[in-house]
Amino acid sequence: MIFRQITHDDLGCASYLIGDEHAGAAAVVDPRFEIDVYLELARYMGVHIEHVLETHDHADHVSGHGRLAAATGATIHVHRQAAPDYEHEPFDDGWELQLGTLTVRALHTPGHRPEHTAFALVDTARGPEPWAVLSGDTLFVGDVARPDLAIEKSEGARGIHRSLTEKLLTLPDTCEVWPGHLGGSMCGGPGMDMKISSTIGYERAHNPVLRITDEDEFVAQSLAKLGPQPPNFRNIVALNRGPLLTAGVEVLPLAPRQVGQQRAAGALVVDVRTDLQFDEAHIPGAVCIPMLRAGFGSKLAWVADHDQDIVFVGRDDEDGRHAATLAVAIGLRRLTGFLAGGMTSWRQEGNPTDTTARVELEDLAARVDADPGLQLLDVREQAEWDAGHIPGAAFRPWHDIDALPGGLDPARPIAVLCGSGQRAATAASLLRRAGAREVLHVVGGGVPAWGRLGRPLEVA
Repeated sequence: MIFRQITHDDLGCASYLIGDEHAGAAAVVDPRFEIDVYLELARYMGVHIEHVLETHDHADHVSGHGRLAAATGATIHVHRQAAPDYEHEPFDDGWELQLGTLTVRALHTPGHRPEHTAFALVDTARGPEPWAVLSGDTLFVGDVARPDLAIEKSEGARGIHRSLTEKLLTLPDTCEVWPGHLGGSMCGGPGMDMKISSTIGYERAHNPVLRITDEDEFVAQSLAKLGPQPPNFRNIVALNRGPLLTAGVEVLPLAPRQVGQQRAAGALVVDVRTDLQFDEAHIPGAVCIPMLRAGFGSKLAWVADHDQDIVFVGRDDEDGRHAATLAVAIGLRRLTGFLAGGMTSWRQEGNPTDTTARVELEDLAARVDADPGLQLLDVREQAEWDAGHIPGAAFRPWHDIDALPGGLDPARPIAVLCGSGQRAATAASLLRRAGAREVLHVVGGGVPAWGRLGRPLEVA
């Protein structure tokens, strides 16, 4: 039997190649947009990809089902309630697909979305019971899915609770759990683990959400921990529902003069280098979203407008091309190009640059003591702010900075803090775009470390 998990580390997505090498048949479950890895694995293992299975219409990444179907002739299968606008074979609860000795059984598990389906895997050569379940976006390692991306959120939470108790938790304790997402994905809660798999028995015993047996309490706790909705999830769902998307986006190298023209015309310039490199020198008005850290695509989705052209700036051309690949994966397609030669070429031609001052957290404390009027902006999420924040600080989540937050003086320095310094880098660049004259990027820790330094924190 063939079983391979393929992860998209930036988005925290997991897809699967399953099949039977003796039968020469395979299927891909929840494919990502870049399909080369599936084709290479299939060739290596001597199987043909005959089927593409979708657990649901994804809201966080663009599916590769159209590209796989075009490349292999595979049939796309999705639950009947998905009703996509592309050629497919719908299935219902209990449907089975035979791939040699591997039986794939559909378990309709609505909640995250009405059509959501998990797939139980039975190796008939070894035994009749499911040895694994591809749980999609219902059960994760350490958490469960968010309920608010398709229907009214309390209805979605009730659906997830019933799908767990009536379907997934009835599987054997030894059944392995292989989820559709790992920690860091926008489709789950804060308890999601980076571990790639688990078992039904282990999750039943140690997943805190599964200990909540009362449905009303489950709903209340699910809604209480919800983060903000991803900004472009409806656009991604629309892309995934069809017509089939088979083409990528060509990105071209741009000379510094062309980048300047695009910037003047309103294009969003996204600098994908490290925050240190950005702070030292960057194109005026550029937004800092480091690509070397996980979550680049998710952050870009918050900042970018689907109707706005995007230009990438990296260390070199390869950075620009890779950033474009990650952008296409989240449904952004108005990609004008990337700065040829990276930031070095911009500076070599004598073009203007900006800098961002970096302040170590320990030094910030001394600055606050010397200047009690120094403006502080906390850019974490609401739940983090409520749990403890610096007295007198202003608050605006980083992804909501599209103008200078009310009460802040653009002519006076603004120190930007988050939990560690990572989100503060993006927020500082957004503040500069919004008109703040002097922004201080606080590094070396954030608000939690401020408390550990013995400085006061207050609870909302």
